[in-house]
Order: sequence, then C-alpha cells, then structure tokens
Amino acid sequence: MEAHELFQYFRMPELADFRQYVRTLPTNTLMGVGAFAALTTFWYATRPKALRPPCDLSMQSVEVPGSDGARRSTLLDSEKPLVYFYDDVTTVYEVFLRGIQVSNNGHCLGSRKPNQPYEWLSYKQVAEMSESVGSALIQKGFKAGPETFVGIFAQNRPEWVIIEQGCFAYSLVVVPLYDTLGTEAITYIVNKAELSLVFVDKPDKANLLLEGVENKLTPGLKIIVLMDSFDVDLLERGKKCGVEILSFKAMEDLGRANRQKPKPPAPEDLAVICFTSGTTGNPKGAMITHRNIVSDCSAFVKMTEKVLALTANDTHISFLPLAHMYEQLMLCVMLCHGAKIGFFQGDIRLLMDDLKALQPTVFPVVPRLLNRMFDRIFGQANTTLKRWLLDFASKRKEAELRSCIIRNNSLWDKLIFHKIQSSLGGRVRLMVTGAAPVSATVLTFLRAALGCQFYEGYGQTECTAGCCLTIPGDWTAGHVGAPMPCNLVKLVDVEEMNYLAAKGEGEICVKGPNVFQGYLKDPEKTAEVLDKDGWLHTGDIGKWLPNGTLKIIDRKKHIFKLAQGEYIAPEKIENIYLRSEPVAQVFVHGESLQAFLIAIVVPDAETIGHWARKKGFEGSFEELCRNKDVKKAILEDMVRLGKEAGLKAFEQVKGIALHPELFSIENGLLTPTMKAKRPELRNYFRPQIDELYSTIKV
Repeated sequence: MEAHELFQYFRMPELADFRQYVRTLPTNTLMGVGAFAALTTFWYATRPKALRPPCDLSMQSVEVPGSDGARRSTLLDSEKPLVYFYDDVTTVYEVFLRGIQVSNNGHCLGSRKPNQPYEWLSYKQVAEMSESVGSALIQKGFKAGPETFVGIFAQNRPEWVIIEQGCFAYSLVVVPLYDTLGTEAITYIVNKAELSLVFVDKPDKANLLLEGVENKLTPGLKIIVLMDSFDVDLLERGKKCGVEILSFKAMEDLGRANRQKPKPPAPEDLAVICFTSGTTGNPKGAMITHRNIVSDCSAFVKMTEKVLALTANDTHISFLPLAHMYEQLMLCVMLCHGAKIGFFQGDIRLLMDDLKALQPTVFPVVPRLLNRMFDRIFGQANTTLKRWLLDFASKRKEAELRSCIIRNNSLWDKLIFHKIQSSLGGRVRLMVTGAAPVSATVLTFLRAALGCQFYEGYGQTECTAGCCLTIPGDWTAGHVGAPMPCNLVKLVDVEEMNYLAAKGEGEICVKGPNVFQGYLKDPEKTAEVLDKDGWLHTGDIGKWLPNGTLKIIDRKKHIFKLAQGEYIAPEKIENIYLRSEPVAQVFVHGESLQAFLIAIVVPDAETIGHWARKKGFEGSFEELCRNKDVKKAILEDMVRLGKEAGLKAFEQVKGIALHPELFSIENGLLTPTMKAKRPELRNYFRPQIDELYSTIKV
C-alpha cells in the first residue's frame, strides 16, 4: 500500500475515535504512536462479517401461557422443554457411543508428564478399558444396576473418565468425592452412600480412607483401588483392617479376563450422586439421572449449534473438578462430538504450561481465574503508553462485539492481544464461565481480548449445572442470558426482601428434565428446595430484563436483619466491594443486635503494592496490611464503589479489618466450590469482629 493510500485510509470516518485519542495525548506519547497510527488501516481492510444470532436478541425468552409467569427459550418450537437433541443419545452411555462413531476412533483422553507432550488414548482404547473396569466390578460381586454406588476420590485424569464410563456401561452410579474434602466430610459421604469400593489416585487418599476404617468410622468400606503405584506397607495396612487394596491395572486385567456384556442404563436411572459442598452442615447428595445430564447437554448444543458446531477437531482442557456437575456437563458435550479431552497435570500453578502444550479450543473457566487474568494483563500495562494502547485496542474490539463480530485476527489482535491469546495456546474458540458472578468489566474486556465465543451461564448442582446461558451474538454483560431450552424459569415473591414477581423480580425457580431427583436419603432437605409441582427453588434472586434475559441481583439464603430491622444480603455487597483494586476477598458481617455492618478484607498481594504507591504508601505486603492509613484508604474506595452501585447507607460497611491470608479450602474458610463458609468465617474472625463493634462509633 502506497503512502497516499495509507493517508486516505487514516481519514476514514470510522477512525474518528482514534484521531480524537491521538489529539489528546502529550507530544512525547505521540512520538511512540506515530508509526502505529497508519497501521490501524489494516483493521478495516480485513473487517469480517458479523455472527448471526440464532434468535431475536431483543426478546430471548417468552412467557408460557397459563404457567404463572414462567418463561422459556425462544429457540424452542413449542412450550415443551427440550429433552434430547440427538434421537440416539438419551443416556451418558449413549453419549460415549456416539463419540466413538463420530470421532472415527480419534484421540479421546490425553495426559502429560512435566515438560513432555500429551499422550493420547483413542476412543476405542477408552471403550475397551472402561468395559474392563466395569466387568471387574461385576466380577468383584457388584450387581449391575442403578442401586450400586461406586466412589471416585481423585483429581481429574484419564482414569476418572474411564471408571465413570465403565460404571455407566453396567448402569452403576458414580459417587465423586471432592479432591479437597476433609476427613469429616469424606466419612459422611462414604457412609451416606454406603460405599464399599472407592477408586483413588494417590496413596495418601487411600491412607485417609483406611484411617476411617481403622477408627470404625466407615466399617462398610471393603475395597480401595489405586491409580498410582503404592508400596507393600499400604497393602499390609489394608489387610489388618479388612480392606483389599488393588491397583487400577489389576482391576483392568481382572475385567479383561472376565468380560461381561454391558447392561446399559435407562434415561431415568441414576448416573451420579453429586454431593454439594454446603456452606453449612454436611454435604447433600444430589441425585442426578442420565436424563438430567443429557437434557442439559442437549440444551447447550441447541443454543450453539448454528454458530459453534463442535467436532472431533476440538480439544477441551479439563482442570475444573470432575466432582462438580459443571465439568461433568462440559465433558459430556465434548464426548458426544468425538472431541479430545486433555487433562492438566494436577497442579493449578502449571495450568498455563498445560494450555500451551495442549492448545485447547474449548476452555471452561470460573470468575476467580478470569479476575487473575484481568489483573495480570493490566498489571503488565505499566506505562502510560501501554495502558493507552490497551484501553484503545479493547474499546475497538468491544465496538466489534456490539456488532456481533468475534475474531482474533484483527490489527489489535496482532499488535496487542496476540500474547494473551498465545498464553492460552492460541486456538481457543469457546469459553464458558459459571459457578459464581463475574464482573461486567472483566467479562467484556476478556471477550474482546481473547476473540472467541465466550458465554456466561447460571445454575447449580440441583439443575445439573446450567439453567440459563447467554445466547450467541449477545455479548453484553451484566446478565446470565435466557432460560436454556431444557427448562422453564419463573420468579416467585420474596416478600421479606420486597422482591415481587409482579415487578419482574423474585426467587429464581427452575422446572424441566434437567432438575434433579432430590437429595439422597434426605426427604426433609429435598422438600426445602423441590415443591410439589416439581419447581426447584434456587435461593437466588433474579430480575427479568426487557430483552428476556435474567439478571442475578441478590441471594435469599444468607439474609439477616440489623438491629433497626433492615434486611441485609451480604453476598450482593461483597460482589460490589470486590471490584476495588486492592481487594482480593471480603467478608461482610452484621448482627441483629448491631445497627451497622463491618467487613474482613484480604488485600490482593499482586495489586496492593502498586495501588498503595499511587496513594503515597510504601512497605511490604505485611506492612501495608498493618498500616491504619492504608486500611482507611481501602475502606474509602469500597464505600465509593458502594455508592456508585446504589447501596443504601445501612448496606455500607462502617469499618474493616485487614487480614493477610486468603480464605481457602485448606484453612476451612471456603467450600470446595470456592464459596464462603459464613459460620466458619464468623467464628474465625470473632476477635476482629468484636473489636470493630467495640471501637466504631456511628
């Protein structure tokens, strides 16, 4: 392109925003931008076509006549929810059979050792190994059928899926145990599900289980199967307490030598007992059927079929816990289309290395990971010019998003975002976030920066992971999309919080083939969430937006009253305060005998140093946490954000205490799904809470 042509491109009206930016910059910055300016023309030279949404984005759900205000997806052709997308896929067993066929026996499950490439098992190899494991269970005396429960206590790895598919081939039910659960919860689940056999990955988990048997806490446990190698001491320890210790290979060999004909499940049969990591009390075992899983999987395929079309060429990175239905659902979608599933090495600190090695096309995430990505990107933009370029490039990409354009080959991608995209392997075309709220700022920026289809979902274990999902083409943030085609969603009054369905606000209720069957051996807890008409009461407060999408605005479960009678929903307030740059975690607390709120704040070790220096404070992380002026500045920033978000005066905290250690699963302050354990937090921080209430005068 000649110089005069470049100049003409630069005068295009679409570049007015860019020219305006340039005029506002100081001279020394302009020197760094001069050559860059002409290159913007190529962005327009390769401008792509917009993605065509599968429905009218101005009305993404419609009310079902005679349903008391329930709404359904506009993607449905009738008022009846979708159950099966593929006629020949009605169980998770049939999901895998379809995967074998459409993959043409391609790669199925992959894993890697440190600094090594991924090694793969084919679909037929996985099928053969699965049937061997299932046959071994039958040979060991386990009856084929949905009355038989088998435990899996391991991190994500190929054996996890092999065992699960082996169970499904003989209609057995899988009971996952969280990799991070403590001894008390493990004991509870083993007894509640009456597990006599548990597969584990490592000897330390086998020892934990044996300890329960030795202490006569889990007398029903008789067999432990280990995926990793183990020594003779473990074998002897098992013998002494009557527990047989077997290797995974020994189980395979046993099944291979005594092959049993599969006994496939029916859609209504139980598939998984998924124990929810309750923030209070013992975990509850959600009973999930094959029909539940396949209907949720089918709804995702229905929503994305016209713009995504997953195939055997796709690759999924599996690192979110397989003990949760979110990851189970993602794997179901991948296996159904003959795609590849690569597992992380088991250490989340090595995830970026795994991403580069695997180069996935499908990358499910959670908000905590997105927040870290966002903070790291902006932390590296540490000069005026870098920050300006990042802001400008993201705004241009966001403008494309508003026009339904998704791509990663624009000029801005090549100059600014290529490094970010390469850090994820460079091939990601689908991302899904769920499990917790994500900031609109973070989601919009990463959608632009990563240049892939990026959906936000909402749901819970009791509706098999998802009940709402953003629709392709609607790349706005601040909502969780429309009801998925597999279920209806309605809002019901929560009068004590002044949320009324007549005003389009209320507790979110879900009904459809993805709603679970109840909690294992717990009719009382089941009755608390499942009403007589089959509606699941989620405990979350939602609001219908004019375009038929749902916005999560509150939480019913953790509300409490202050002394003056005002109701408080702490999680809503915490989500606002978490937007503060120096804040990593926050726990908002109030009491019925107190008239105001206080909070425990954990500063963000990666950002507080830079933030504090801008405020004129110096010191190490620990010193900043002890600095009263830093504490005051953080409180002021939180209150500012609260005002901007419309918090009422009584919803704002009046004082905070800074704590240098993150709330975590290991210290007992978070559940395995990263939710706050509020009673434990109250007890742990009782001294700080009492001090704040005794010293603050309002």
